[in-house]
Amino acid sequence: MLLYYITDRKQFPGPEPRRRELLLAKISEAARAGVDYIQLREKDLPARELELLARQAVRVCRETRNQKRETRLLINARSDIALATGADGIHLPSNAITASEARAIWSAVLTRNSKLETRNCLIAVSCHTADEIRLAETQGADFAAFGPVFEKVGTSLRAGIEALRAACQVSHMPVLAIGGVNLDNAHACLAAGAAGVAAIRLFQENNVREIVEKLRRSD
Repeated sequence: MLLYYITDRKQFPGPEPRRRELLLAKISEAARAGVDYIQLREKDLPARELELLARQAVRVCRETRNQKRETRLLINARSDIALATGADGIHLPSNAITASEARAIWSAVLTRNSKLETRNCLIAVSCHTADEIRLAETQGADFAAFGPVFEKVGTSLRAGIEALRAACQVSHMPVLAIGGVNLDNAHACLAAGAAGVAAIRLFQENNVREIVEKLRRSD
């Protein structure tokens, strides 16, 4: 089962410096627990502050190793920051550039600047329909987060298990379920064909090691 922690520092208590401190600690905890992917999704931060936070997150992931699984850090939407900070890739929202365009940018920058730390180009895409999954795969995405399967915070939006099943059936790339995923319903996502789950609260509000162990025992 692939596990994908998506960050939201605003859910942590305290002033901004404390929130960032707690976020980096949670990233370290997730990497130590063997979460496969982490998306730094702090969309409200100005570019300079996001870059600083991304550099810190990259360092934390590389310093905190799990013996069995490598955690790879993706930056939400910002190819420039992912490249500048040595992140492993990017996560593209559904309204962003395509995976093929992002990969072309990545390759062009690396060709011009051989000194950049980044060499990987892992591209994840947010999708909401089976057609979007199919398109993302043809455009070269490495995996997709499909949802919201069960819920989206603050709304009544939900795609449902059958929509997840349909999305998984049209794709050879991994499709991860997102949206209201918890310990009680994660197994239903796997049964529908999902390669894993993505979440904010599931990881951020709990002991990550315990969550990882429980999820992978049910795999």
